[in-house]
Amino acid sequence: MTAAQPQPAASTGSAPSLSAAELAALRADFPLLERTVREGRPLVYLDTAATSQKPRAVLDAERHFYEHTNAAVHRGAHQIAEEATEVYEAARAAVAGFVGVAEDEVVWTKNATEALNLVSHAFLHATLDARLGRGEPDSAELFALAAGDEIVVTEAEHHANLVPWQQLAARTGATLRWIGLTDDGRLDPETFSVITERTRIVALTHASNVTGAISPVAEVVALARRSGAIVVLDACQSAAHLPLDLRALDVDFAAFSGHKMLGPTGIGVLHGRRDLLAAMPPFITGGSMVEVVTMETTTFMPPPNRFEAGTQMVAQTAGVHAAVDYLQKVGMDVFAAHEAELTEMLLSGIESVPGVRVLGPQDAVDRLAVVSFAVDGVHPHDVGQVLDDAGIAVRVGHHCAQPVHRRLGAHASARASAGIHTTAAEIESFIDALGRVRPFFGLGSTPVGGVRG
Repeated sequence: MTAAQPQPAASTGSAPSLSAAELAALRADFPLLERTVREGRPLVYLDTAATSQKPRAVLDAERHFYEHTNAAVHRGAHQIAEEATEVYEAARAAVAGFVGVAEDEVVWTKNATEALNLVSHAFLHATLDARLGRGEPDSAELFALAAGDEIVVTEAEHHANLVPWQQLAARTGATLRWIGLTDDGRLDPETFSVITERTRIVALTHASNVTGAISPVAEVVALARRSGAIVVLDACQSAAHLPLDLRALDVDFAAFSGHKMLGPTGIGVLHGRRDLLAAMPPFITGGSMVEVVTMETTTFMPPPNRFEAGTQMVAQTAGVHAAVDYLQKVGMDVFAAHEAELTEMLLSGIESVPGVRVLGPQDAVDRLAVVSFAVDGVHPHDVGQVLDDAGIAVRVGHHCAQPVHRRLGAHASARASAGIHTTAAEIESFIDALGRVRPFFGLGSTPVGGVRG
């Protein structure tokens, strides 16, 4: 057995809200939040949708691995290698339990983008094999595409869950179609009819990284099931903000990244239904994923190892394991409740600032604390600079989601995204600084608005 892993310090119980004392204790778990920026101003971190801050338990878990257990997994016969393998597989079990699936239905990847590419390339490889008259029958039946087949995405996707499907369509002759957005950035039910008997794949986000809107996954899955399509869920924005039960959602594949759920960078997760993973051809090939290799051919290991070629990111799995423990210790219902309050504060506060337009739903229903906005007459980069001067970190640009912005009439935006550690006082500081943006550029006057919450 390995030495005991560091545990999170937070202890907030199961109540769906945080007291001031509990929030203060929880914030103490995040060392980066203690620093100052821009001439000593307290940091207000509102860029959680880009990457989350890491609790000390995650940092300690990675350090602990390197100091005590560092070795390659699944290949060494010595004790340290055995312990490293235990760390690696224990993390897989923890993640599987966190999202309600079996251990052998979890594949480690470098990030969510790679996870989504893994699935799209499985379709591509199966299609090429079928056209060459080779490959396994199950693989061809489930994954090979033909002319006339259709792939459905949504207009809400960020590029990681759009470009791979564009590329797959272009290389196989399939047609890419999409579910549109309403004017307030939600999936438009009037366009769900693009899912037909010709649809082979439906790929959708669980929650938009621009609008914060949560997709009606159950409704889309039901339509996909009627056509026999495979459903791929991008859970990058939801995994650390909502209770996530992939079995209950009835999706076939799901992808999310470690760094957006309090874990380290350099690691992602692909969940795949066991029978589908077993029929999928490998994506990246090489060491660690093979059974027998001759000079002429190779046989591959069963999943999930079939999809984990090369030396693995073991320290990162230790970090993800610690992040999952932390999320569960705090309670996902607590995360959701606290962030719902923050969503209300962000929306009401931004609404009070003249000349600022929210891109996305104007209410907090089925919405995360991710709020993108455009400031009349001011480029988003300039908005970000004024806020940064006040110590407030937000994201600016198109957030790797150009079609969403185009649909909502903006070339880019600024985005404030809160986390479990965000306080009402920080939201008020952000709103106060946002109110000074247009006056700074000689546009309008400082508003009198406030934060509801």
